Amino acid sequence: MRKLVVGFIVFCLYCYPYVYYSMYQDFTDRLLFNYLIMIAATSTFAFIGKLYSNYIPIILGNIVSAIISFYFILEWENNAQYEEMAQWGSYFVPFSPNELLVFVSVLNVIPQLFTMNLAKKMKNIVRG
Repeated sequence: MRKLVVGFIVFCLYCYPYVYYSMYQDFTDRLLFNYLIMIAATSTFAFIGKLYSNYIPIILGNIVSAIISFYFILEWENNAQYEEMAQWGSYFVPFSPNELLVFVSVLNVIPQLFTMNLAKKMKNIVRG
């Protein structure tokens, strides 16, 4: 029962559009700090998910987060009627916003894999 509850909580925490929020803050405030927060948060969730549950909530959570981020990016581009919004498409050169979403989402998986590997090793040490 604990695995199911922890897995559900980890999945729900992953459903936040981390990549979109990081891109939005980068665009509006020129802050790259949110990318670091995204990496730290998702890596922590991956560690907890692997330590107390399994891979499924982590994989599904990453996919759902990317889909929600993609939806918000499309909404932002569709509402590009104002001058500030129109610059969104050319801000992330050499990538388009959609390409950057895919790039950051894939790069975000790398630290998660390291923390899941660490959680697996810790789990094996505790078990003996």
